[in-house]
This record gives sequence, C-alpha cells and structure tokens, in this order.
Amino acid sequence: MPFAAPELEVTPEQLAAWVAEDPAAIQVVDVREPYERQAGYMEASRHIELERLASQADTLDRERPVVFYCRLGARSAMAAQAFQAAGYQAHTMVGGLMRWAQEGRPLVPDGGHVADH
Repeated sequence: MPFAAPELEVTPEQLAAWVAEDPAAIQVVDVREPYERQAGYMEASRHIELERLASQADTLDRERPVVFYCRLGARSAMAAQAFQAAGYQAHTMVGGLMRWAQEGRPLVPDGGHVADH
C-alpha cells in the first residue's frame, strides 16, 4: 500500500478493545462514500467522506485520538497522515472494514456488509 505508515496503524482488535474500554475516549471516522456506508459500518463510527474531511476537521476533537477507516485502508491511511501532520493523534485501521468483517466483528445495520468499491 503506497500510503502505509506503520506508526499510524492500529489493528481491528486494538480498535475494538479501545472502543469497548471507553467509547467516549476515541473518535472513529468512516471516510468511505455514502453508498459504502449504507451497506454496512462500525456502530461506534461517524461518517465523514474523505473529500469532506478538510472542511470538517474542526468538528473532530484534537484532545482525543481519532481512528479513520475505509474499505481496505488506503484512503484512511491518507487521512491519518494528513491529520497527524495537522497535530491530531490520528490512526488508520489496518485492512479497513474488510478486515474488521473478515475477523467476525459486527457491522450495522443487521445484515450489513462491506460494499464493493
């Protein structure tokens, strides 16, 4: 992956543990397209399309870590790198929602799935 940045990466397992420990302590942002979001998403996430992230940056709390995710991880890695450079404690979920789902983690709504890109 051309935008890989291991120091910014968290696994789905790590993210699930963080959210379970204290959901209010972390921000989870889905940067996919609306049709992808409608197919299925992580319950604890907020949707901000990648193209709208810059204009929505001020709506994210700089005092709490933010984890971005997309389908496979390329778009979220770009977002994490940009936000890290802007002073956020930003991360990307390795393998994206595809890995999350393959590991048997839940998607909403019921019957949700990872949309083709």
